[in-house]
Amino acid sequence: MCSEKTNPPRPGEPETSAAPRGRKPTEDERLLETSRPDRETFLHTDPWRVFRVMGELVEGFDSLAHLGPAVTVFGSARTKPDNPYYQAAVETTRRLGEAGFAIITGGGPGIMEAGNLGAVRAGVESVGLNVELPFEQHLNPYVETSIGFHYFFIRKTMFLKYAQGFVIFPGGFGTMDELFESLTLIQTGKVQSFPVVLFGSDYWKGLLDWMGNAMLVHGNISHGDLDLMMATDSPVETCDFILRCTRERPWRIRQEEGAREGTRHAFAKRREKNG
Repeated sequence: MCSEKTNPPRPGEPETSAAPRGRKPTEDERLLETSRPDRETFLHTDPWRVFRVMGELVEGFDSLAHLGPAVTVFGSARTKPDNPYYQAAVETTRRLGEAGFAIITGGGPGIMEAGNLGAVRAGVESVGLNVELPFEQHLNPYVETSIGFHYFFIRKTMFLKYAQGFVIFPGGFGTMDELFESLTLIQTGKVQSFPVVLFGSDYWKGLLDWMGNAMLVHGNISHGDLDLMMATDSPVETCDFILRCTRERPWRIRQEEGAREGTRHAFAKRREKNG
């Protein structure tokens, strides 16, 4: 039990925000801030925020409905152009573009910039889905179709809805977020025939080993879940794998079904144990 109790501000007291002084909070911060029912402004803020959410969804759907086959590319915004992963991302997305895929990124620097550059070199549509951040992030110069979002969850919806697969280069928390969300959606059957490529086998080895030695050993995932990803160092292999998954959907769906069957089996055993 906590030794001290935090009392909410009384009505009429100035509102406090988690944002540092001197910086306007982003719309995501405003949305996720704990609301106080005793404040009258709450009744005029969250319900009306739904209209902005709806507007962003409509804009995203309207802007990307024409896109056709596409692949979304993730990775660190901190990757410099002289980094081998940057060059690999350019080559990978160029090959994917030549195979007929548009390229979607977060529109920022680093791996995102490399992905958009590869799309431009291949002559396919280069999409950048930017988001409001507490620090300034400009669109990279290779984005041709740009959409700006206030809310992360809407942007994440667009990344997934209009893509036939993900290619995930080395990155940080945001990259991991996209990776695990995609795996969860595949595992639960929310999306099907959806390839996920982890580019940079050395970078991902530690995570994959931990998943096998910890998550699997403790029974929190099944063997089939580990087959939902492919790790590689080859732009050619990346392109070939995504093409196979899109052209041979039943093969990929059977592969994904192995993960779903493992989940169903685990819950069936639990039900039997509980009688």
